[in-house]
Amino acid sequence: MAMQFYASPEQIMRDRSELARKGIARGRSAVVLSYSGGVLFVAENLSSALHKVSEIYDRIGFAAVGRYNEFENLRRAGVRMADLNGLSYDRRDVTGRALANAFAQTLGAIFTEQSKPFEVEICVAEVGATPADDELYRLTYDGSVNDEPGRMAMGGQAEAITGVLKSNHRPDMSLGEAVKVAVQALSSVGGEGGAARTIAANQLEVAVLDRQRVGRTFRRITGAALTALLDGKAAPPASDLPETPSVPTGEAGKPTSSAGSADLEDRPGQADS
Repeated sequence: MAMQFYASPEQIMRDRSELARKGIARGRSAVVLSYSGGVLFVAENLSSALHKVSEIYDRIGFAAVGRYNEFENLRRAGVRMADLNGLSYDRRDVTGRALANAFAQTLGAIFTEQSKPFEVEICVAEVGATPADDELYRLTYDGSVNDEPGRMAMGGQAEAITGVLKSNHRPDMSLGEAVKVAVQALSSVGGEGGAARTIAANQLEVAVLDRQRVGRTFRRITGAALTALLDGKAAPPASDLPETPSVPTGEAGKPTSSAGSADLEDRPGQADS
């Protein structure tokens, strides 16, 4: 009878942690930060078909790095949970804190019970009435949750990126200033010999949770609007942007269409890909 190979629980946990950290480090980084008009998401993403930044609910957004299929499964589960709670109770009962706790339980169970952990790091962000009210939660592969102070970076070189964010971030920044700081932080790592590099607009995925909007606040910034921000020009006000037509409802505060369906572009009515 062959004897089974023995490994201590501590060694198994260390091996799983190392596997997850290496998988996350291979991915490109993402930045989430508060600014005067809401919460900004900026991720380095070479694929236009696979989103690393998405909407979960009215005032809640999601960003992730690591294995796409794994964090996409988490995002879909979060959307289903948010929709179910919003329909069963009230839309105001759906909070970023509750979703972060649910993600933490799922990640923790997978890390301890499965042979392979999820190689992901995610952020759940909820926009508030002021920058001080914004909530940013970082969740790691083992189910750990951290409440971040208005800014955070994820990915293999998160520490270096966080250092740049800490030096330049201010809660009262405009959208243009916030995008500039986020791109500066992302481009500060990954160059040859440790030098800064240039990231083109088509390599970035940018979205916001707009503090001034009622209902669903998530909007993507693409095309000419993103290029203008990167060039230092002002972005068009949200009030000047075309709205996606929706069917009127008899109950206030329950929109029937997502704000994410209309990008911040100069072409009205274009939907997300």
